[in-house]
Amino acid sequence: MSRELTEVGVVGLGTMGAGIAEVLARAGLSVTAVEISEDAL
Repeated sequence: MSRELTEVGVVGLGTMGAGIAEVLARAGLSVTAVEISEDAL
């Protein structure tokens, strides 16, 4: 059983998280991101 992902969440927008969120968004997925530190935004 497989299904296509259309929405993803990323927790933490440091170096890794921001890059992952960008790649997922560029691939056409809807990305919800959560970051506790305003400096990372």
